[in-house]
Amino acid sequence: MPPAAELRIASFADLSTRAFHDLLRLRVDVFVVEQECPYPELDGRDVEPGTRHLWLEHAGVPVAYLRILAEPDGRPRIGRVVVAKEARGEGHAGRLMAAALAEVGARPCVLEAQSHLVDFYVRHGFAVDGPEYFEDGIAHTPMRRDAPA
Repeated sequence: MPPAAELRIASFADLSTRAFHDLLRLRVDVFVVEQECPYPELDGRDVEPGTRHLWLEHAGVPVAYLRILAEPDGRPRIGRVVVAKEARGEGHAGRLMAAALAEVGARPCVLEAQSHLVDFYVRHGFAVDGPEYFEDGIAHTPMRRDAPA
C-alpha cells in the first residue's frame, strides 16, 4: 500500500510559485485537456485573500485539489474539485472534501457539481439547489449544504 498523500492548505500568498504552477497544471490537465473544455482557467479568484487552496500531494506532486472561495454573501463556495486521472479511485476526493468541510465548519456552503457527481456530494451533506444547466458542454447541478444541525 503506497503512503498516504499529504494534505496541504494555503492561501494564495502562502503558495510557492512551484506549488501554484503544479496545481494549475493539474486543473488544466483535467478540465481543459481531458474534458476538452477550452476556457480561461485563470479567473482571478485564486488570488483573492479569502480563497483557500486545499490539495493532496504524493511525493511532492499534487494528486487532488479544490479551492474554497469567499462569496460576497458570506457563504463559502467549493470549486475546482479535481483528481488526477492516475490517482482516481483511491479516495482522494472524499478525503479532500472532508478537509474542505472541516475548513468551512458550521457555515452553509455551495458548489456547482458536474451532474454525474451529484451522489458524491450528497454523501457529503449537499442537496440539489436548482435546475441542471450546461457549461462548456458538461451538465452541472447547483448544490448547497446547510449549516449542520
